[in-house]
Amino acid sequence: MTADASTPPVIVLVRPQLGENIGKAARAMLNFGLTEMRLVSPRDGWPNPAAGPAASGADVVLANARVFETVAEAVADCPHVYATTVRKRGVTKPVVTPEEAAVQMRGAHGRSAILFGPERSGLETDDVALARTILTVPINPEFGSLNLAQAVILVAYEWSKGEALASPPEVALDPPAPHEELEGMIGQLNAMLEQANFFFPPDRTPATLRTLRTLLTKPGWSSQEVRTLRGVLSALAGAKAKRSA
Repeated sequence: MTADASTPPVIVLVRPQLGENIGKAARAMLNFGLTEMRLVSPRDGWPNPAAGPAASGADVVLANARVFETVAEAVADCPHVYATTVRKRGVTKPVVTPEEAAVQMRGAHGRSAILFGPERSGLETDDVALARTILTVPINPEFGSLNLAQAVILVAYEWSKGEALASPPEVALDPPAPHEELEGMIGQLNAMLEQANFFFPPDRTPATLRTLRTLLTKPGWSSQEVRTLRGVLSALAGAKAKRSA
């Protein structure tokens, strides 16, 4: 099989244990435009009914997932194989970050495959021996505890940086309220604070009023937000009047 430099990498889950984790990995992949998953000897067989709900809609990845008996068979058509792991004792291979791996894969000829090991133990030395490069995520040395989906999403994200993926849709914000509405809200609040004897000592009143005005004009309130807050103030004033009656 031939591929050009823009062909997305294959995600290979080696001896995955839980269907839920396979589904979560599929979800992570599809978020960043990766769709080809290969499974090597999944512990609970395949298909796994627990994978679907965990995939949260990434059904195309699960539906097209292929199962292999060995890692060698899973990467047979991929000249560029990366093993996600820490450096293994006795294994001397180049070590790259996910960002460096993404750059390499884009410039390479032929398919690239990324190996992810079982949830509890990770890839074995024999698995890593099949790879040309070790892919390691820089992580807190005092707490290195990435789960399978987290590892997949980190690698997939770095790949996605070179893709023309759509950003989440922007939601239009309400226009800022006219200053007249803000003045009405500020005046209402000041009147309530005056009734509650908030302004004390009296010589600090101008400074306190300026602080309140700065606070209430800074966020760029929308008309709806102004109406909502004034409704709150009116409700508080009504509750106080009832208690005084």
